[in-house]
Amino acid sequence: MRLGFAEPPSPARGEGKRRPRFGKLRIAAGVLGLSFFAAGAALILYARSLPPLDLAAASDRSTVVLDREGKLLRPFLTNDGRWKLPVTSEDVDPRYLAMLKAFEDKRFDQHHGIDPLGMMRAAGQMLMNGRVVSGGSTLTMQVARLLEPREERTLAAKLRQAVRAVELEQRFDKAGILDLYLTLAPFGGNLEGVRAASLAYFGKEPKRLSTAEAALLVALPQSPETRRPDRFAEAARKARERVLERVEQAGLATSDEVAAARNEPVPTARRPFPNLSPHIAEQAVAEAPAERIQKLSLDARLQAALEGLARERSLGLPPQVSIAILAVDNETGEIRASVGGVDYFAAERAGALDLTRALRSPGSALKPFIYALAFDNGIAHPETMLEDRPARYGIYIPENFDMTFQGMVSARKALQLSLNVPAVELLSALGPQRFLSRLRDVGVAIALPRDSGAPGLAVGLGGLGITLQDLTRAYVGLARGGEMLPLRFRAVMFPSLSPHPEEPRSGVSKDAPAHSGTSFETRSASAPQDEGSREGGRLVDPVAAWYVADTLLGAPPPLNAVPGRIAYKTGTSYGYRDAWAVGFDRKHTIGVWVGRADNGAVPGLVGRAVAAPILFDAFARLGIDPRPFPQPADAIVASTGHLPPPLRHLRQDVPKTVTAMTTPALKLAFPPDGARIDLAASALGGAGRLNLKAAGGSPPYTWLVDGTPVTEPQRRRETQWQPPGKGFMRISVIDATGASESVSVRLQ
Repeated sequence: MRLGFAEPPSPARGEGKRRPRFGKLRIAAGVLGLSFFAAGAALILYARSLPPLDLAAASDRSTVVLDREGKLLRPFLTNDGRWKLPVTSEDVDPRYLAMLKAFEDKRFDQHHGIDPLGMMRAAGQMLMNGRVVSGGSTLTMQVARLLEPREERTLAAKLRQAVRAVELEQRFDKAGILDLYLTLAPFGGNLEGVRAASLAYFGKEPKRLSTAEAALLVALPQSPETRRPDRFAEAARKARERVLERVEQAGLATSDEVAAARNEPVPTARRPFPNLSPHIAEQAVAEAPAERIQKLSLDARLQAALEGLARERSLGLPPQVSIAILAVDNETGEIRASVGGVDYFAAERAGALDLTRALRSPGSALKPFIYALAFDNGIAHPETMLEDRPARYGIYIPENFDMTFQGMVSARKALQLSLNVPAVELLSALGPQRFLSRLRDVGVAIALPRDSGAPGLAVGLGGLGITLQDLTRAYVGLARGGEMLPLRFRAVMFPSLSPHPEEPRSGVSKDAPAHSGTSFETRSASAPQDEGSREGGRLVDPVAAWYVADTLLGAPPPLNAVPGRIAYKTGTSYGYRDAWAVGFDRKHTIGVWVGRADNGAVPGLVGRAVAAPILFDAFARLGIDPRPFPQPADAIVASTGHLPPPLRHLRQDVPKTVTAMTTPALKLAFPPDGARIDLAASALGGAGRLNLKAAGGSPPYTWLVDGTPVTEPQRRRETQWQPPGKGFMRISVIDATGASESVSVRLQ
């Protein structure tokens, strides 16, 4: 009998067994869910416990100096001595990027920092092989490891990389992450980043890579020190081989391309990084050290061409002689090329000094500005007749370089032939102080000899100091119709590095009195100076500037050069210490200086023979046909006879003929007494010859060495003598009246 309770129905067959099984599954699922939840919570807590991601490693990059088009001129090491050049995926060959993804992370564009399939594959390979075959790291995880480098390779380290990878994916897009890898990846030694590696191993930017080059760059970061091609070429080749196999399997290259890549040799040495215009690059970095990318106005192609020209021309010069070249765009004043010396690393040439900043005597290179100011002030015209005959101004007696006189010459011919006496005559009419003041008013820095007092007429023939930068800038003003501009090597003003007038330096002129035996020194870089209005303004009016340009266009060119292409002028300083040549057309101005950094004499160093050929070759390397100078509408183009009477002949206010004066005493002007002369350093293409020069006295002159005549009597005040050897010697000169002067020198 059943009381109040119904019996439950009998379970169906097997039903009693299913419920416990389902219960166990539910329990297992719950445990698994709790485990995932706990793991996720732990992962979140772990991620939150990590400090903020430090991107300092990515921001610490090499400073690079670029030309006006973005081409690399010179990179600099980081503070810890690494080459780490800025680079983005746009700067790299697309095939390299495709090969990198195919080999390192083929699902890079799809995953979010972690590739589960890749990690499962790596785990399976480890279980099957009993060792780590592949790490399963994505490119994003590798970036995380590079940002936070750790020596240990543990699961904890891998977990940290995974967390950081997710964080990176949330913070950057795929292109940004790829840029980080391209910048941070190690390539052996102190090379970091694909750009540094491409330049070091292939000598080129990574924008265009061969299949073999791209494969090698993919392979190296996996084990950069054991695969360095400059140390372990065979290991590098085998690593490249594995990449090429994967590339062929992925269809990124044909079998023929892969076969050709296998036959391409692996580089076995590192190449030097570009070092174009090192002096300007150093100045730019010194002025703005925080700027990692310095973009200058220079043209890398022209810079390389002119540096090559300087090296070529230096082969025919003594080992201590250097060359400086400056090329400027006349329209903007921007420097297109600046060669501070022949070889930056040549100690014998003081290559580390920027000789475009060196204070030197310009010789005759300032004469065009005497004529320009004379034309501008109505004192003369290109066809005004000047006197080229012996003259004396107090104790100063100017002489022409060849010790001859042309008689009556036009101002045009006098400037084209670089005659000294007519130039001094014009300067006397203009006034030396007025001449210097006008140059200084437009920012041309001039240095006068110490204790020289008021400037004299010798300043027009080189009796002052000026740098190649300032001299070239003055010629830019002529090319611009008399309007001056500051020189610039980027968006800021190119600093004037010559001393101010109140800071004179000692100087010497080829045409200065014989007692002017001091010399200019090389001036080191100084801080930029605020020139204000002195950096611009107008030097002369366009008509006067055109007169000078048209006159210099007809100057006799150097041997084998085409005449009438550029307006140019040369200069030679006293004692053959400096050779100059500056030329211009409407578009460009180029200045050339040749000499010794220590201001030593180099017998035979003449502007027309040494510097002018370099100038014409430099213009040829511009690759641009010279543009003519347009004639101003109000220019007077007429012969001497058709000029207004006051312009036909320079007025003679005071007698200047030698017959009205007493003959000056005979002096042996060169070499100076007690001089030590290095014949090997002064040799130009052969055995060293010694220049001998007299001042004053009455010709003809006879030269003697140790009492023995070495020349026939001659009217020229200058000659050359071939010493038979080295040692102490006494040199004497005797003039027509029997007066004599002697000096003792040591030849070595």
